[in-house]
Amino acid sequence: MSHQASSPKSEPDAFSEVTDEFTLVEKDEVASYNDQSTMMGSGDPTINGPDTEVNPEIPEKASNLVSERQDSEDDNDEDTGETQGLDDNMDLLADYPDDTEELELIHSRLSSCSALNLPRFAQHLKRLCLRQNLISTLEPSDFESLEEIEELDFYDNKIKHLGHALDKMHKLKVLDLSFNLIKAVPDSLGSFPSIDTLYFVQNKISVIEHFDQVCSTLRTLELGGNRIRTIENLDALTNLRELWLGKNKITELRNLGHLKSLKILSVQSNRITKIEALEGLEELEELYLSHNGIKKLEGLDKNLKLRTVDLGNNRIDVLENLSHLINLEELWVSD
Repeated sequence: MSHQASSPKSEPDAFSEVTDEFTLVEKDEVASYNDQSTMMGSGDPTINGPDTEVNPEIPEKASNLVSERQDSEDDNDEDTGETQGLDDNMDLLADYPDDTEELELIHSRLSSCSALNLPRFAQHLKRLCLRQNLISTLEPSDFESLEEIEELDFYDNKIKHLGHALDKMHKLKVLDLSFNLIKAVPDSLGSFPSIDTLYFVQNKISVIEHFDQVCSTLRTLELGGNRIRTIENLDALTNLRELWLGKNKITELRNLGHLKSLKILSVQSNRITKIEALEGLEELEELYLSHNGIKKLEGLDKNLKLRTVDLGNNRIDVLENLSHLINLEELWVSD
């Protein structure tokens, strides 16, 4: 049997060697997201984070906003007050009808949401995108009436705490809080009984917690670019399909056995030295472990549905223990 594997995108020096079992692609940069775009998807979770030596340029899931942020992310720790927000007394959306279903205000210098008069759209608004603004605080009075909201995007603001401003958004399916200043996973996730996708990329989160509150509905969880050292508190997420943990400080693959529905696992750009504890992930199709310290290809005996394995930029000298992976289409390795 022969499988054709595509080379990583924009890799002029890549080469392919087709074997009877799979195609081996040697590369320096990996394309771990391939067509994983969503309308409100955050950027690549393996963005350069604190205390990490490597900086792989991995394609983003949905947009080029991540690369735009890299030059200025260090300035996002505190609001210096150098950029002036808009007057909260302005009605910026005066020309929009009350039955508007989607609102998008990107790079609008908003420091709060008061000037939007959002309650006026409460009966119909389903999607609200406030990317790349200066919002630091979410006031309940601005959001508590928006019970029809399904997608909410605060990517690249200055939010430190979610609080309980969004507690009445029971229909919320997608929440993007990437590139903010959040230090802990909000303890109010239970307010989102319909949540499907959560993005916390590039914050200051050090502990994985509180996701058991959304265990029955959560399908995609992105925690890349944070300060996480241990994979933990995920046992209840039996319906999770995608877990992105790139660019953290994780040293060991552990506590993953209960994720029986997981199809995509990314732990790129961490401190992993051994492939282990993946026996329970029998539905796994894509595994991304590039830019770690892995020395041996092992621990994949039960992962028979794997189609893509990315081990680029590790310390693997010998390709072995792969013959049983009959569905493997892409294997990425390099020195």
